[in-house]
This record gives sequence, structure tokens and C-alpha cells, in this order.
Amino acid sequence: MSKYLKLATALVLLSTPAFAEGFGLGRPALPEEIAAWDLDVSPDGTGLPAGSGDVLTGEEVFADQCAACHGDFAEGVDNWPKLAGGWGTLNHEDPLKTVGSYWPYLSTTWDYVNRSMPFGNAQSLKPDEVYAIVAYILYSNDLVDDDFVLSNETFAEFEMPNKDGFIIDDRIETEFSKWVGEPCMTECKQEVKVTMRALVLDVTPEEETQAAAETQQVTVEAAAEPEVNEAQVQQVAAIDPELIAAGEKVFRQCKSCHQIGDGAKNRSGPQLNGVVGRAAGAVEGFKYSKPLMAMAADGLIWDEANLQEFLASPKGFMKGTKMSFRGLKDAEDIAAVSAYLASFAD
Repeated sequence: MSKYLKLATALVLLSTPAFAEGFGLGRPALPEEIAAWDLDVSPDGTGLPAGSGDVLTGEEVFADQCAACHGDFAEGVDNWPKLAGGWGTLNHEDPLKTVGSYWPYLSTTWDYVNRSMPFGNAQSLKPDEVYAIVAYILYSNDLVDDDFVLSNETFAEFEMPNKDGFIIDDRIETEFSKWVGEPCMTECKQEVKVTMRALVLDVTPEEETQAAAETQQVTVEAAAEPEVNEAQVQQVAAIDPELIAAGEKVFRQCKSCHQIGDGAKNRSGPQLNGVVGRAAGAVEGFKYSKPLMAMAADGLIWDEANLQEFLASPKGFMKGTKMSFRGLKDAEDIAAVSAYLASFAD
């Protein structure tokens, strides 16, 4: 049948009395079909399915399902969205709008993850996985502790930092009359000047020349090689096996970024073989942050004291570090993971 005949047939059908009040296409949606699309969640938790998820489980699911685009710590990869950080930047020229700094309702996070993520495989996550991912995103924003559990029962109790940062848009009532009607076209500017580049809005990719890239890549040879004495190297010949075993369990919180042991490779963090007693910034092939390399140039050694202080509060020990892990609160956990790290030589 030619396309013209098909069109003529369609027109005849649409002109018959049976189709007089509509196009005659489709059918009413079934209740179960509507329910499949009825996924919205309200700020008070209405619409949430039963379930729960904790931070540590969320870290594992996030690493598998989200980290490729959003980074292991929700810091964003390339131009993919940053989900953490940006606190206190909303009044800046270039604010960083993240879940922690900008979004007023936790329901927005849950609904979006549940409805649209992971990218290319939307709605494949189970409710418990969504709860866990959202819990980990809150943790990455320093809004909850690592033992936090999010569930449909506790959801409405959590308040986002920026919940009062939005106002009702009443411009239709208050301003509409001022910007409608005929334009005045008087006292117009004689010329237009470009006063800002799109780079400020983070929409213009930065092009690095090879020379610039080589300048930014700080190598171990470029940093001052500190003199390491044996007294600083806290390598103990015989470490309590039980302490090492306890440290291995604690280290599970670090495995998404750091490898250790035979065949360990650099990931988003450097491999940690021989880290205890080693000069900071000394792993070949890993691009360290500028704050770390600055401390390395000043002679930082990962002796037991420095390592344990860093594990307790990475951001407190090294301002500007890329490592968004909040640190270990328990002194026994810190001692255990330190012993575990010390058990691996280069």
C-alpha cells in the first residue's frame, strides 16, 4: 500500500462518526500502567517505598553504580555533576550547587536517583540500594556519620541545610506589570561589551598545552627528597596478628580508592604498599594534589604519628586535600588500620 493510500485511509477513518470526538488513537491507561509511572516522592516522605540503607552499604553500591561519573566521593568526574561540596558558595560569583549545598529537600535526591539513575539503566536499583546511595551522598557532604541509616520511617526527620534558602516566586503578582507592554527603547546603551567569559560558568573546557600539563604534573624528583631516618620509620618487625586482622576490616572503607598487597595499582588514590615510613607523594605514576605535594616538599613523612593524625581527620590535617573521606573516629580503628598498613612493604 502506497503512503498516499495509507494517508487517505486514515483520513476516511478519522472522518467517521466513531472518531468524531477524538483521533481514535490508543486506549485509556490501565491502573497498573499508571502505577508504574507514579514514582514521585514528596518532601514529607509520601510516596516512599518501605526500605532502608546505611552509609557503608551505600559506599559499595555508589562505587559500582555511580562513581564512574560522580567520583568515588561524589566529587564529580570531568564535567559530570558534583554531588558533594560547595558549602558557603551560593553567594559567590560561581556557586557550586550540590546536594549538600543547594538542594532544599532530601526527597529530590531520592526521587531523582530512583527515577533516573544509573545513567543508561534507569530504575534498575532496588529501594534499599536507593536508600543506601542517598545515605552515602549525605555522608559525602559531611551531613551524617558513617553509622547513619536512612529508611522510609526516618526519612521525614532529616532536614537539608538549605531548606530555608528558597522563596516563593511571586513575580507574576509583583513585577509582571513592569516588564510587559511596549518596550521604551529610550536611553539605550550605545555599545555592548563582553564582561564575563563562559569559563566562569564552567561551561568552557580548558585546553592544556603539553607544556602546561608537564608543569602541573609534579613528580617525585621535582619535590625535595626528604632525608628519612630509621627512627621515623615505624615499621615493626612483629605486629599483633589480631590487630592486623582488625585493621583489614577497617580498611574496607578505603578499598574503593586504595589498593594494597600483591599487584596493587593506583586508582583514584595511590596504592599503599610501604606507606608507613614513606615520604609523602612518592608513589610513581600517581598525580597527587597540590596541597599534598606542598607538604611533601616541606618534608612530610608518613610516620605513625602523621598517618594516624591524617586518618583521624584528612581535611583537618591537610587543608585542600582531594580526599573527601571524613576520617575514623575510633582510636582503636585508627591503630588497627595503621598496623594493617604497616604489614605491607614496598
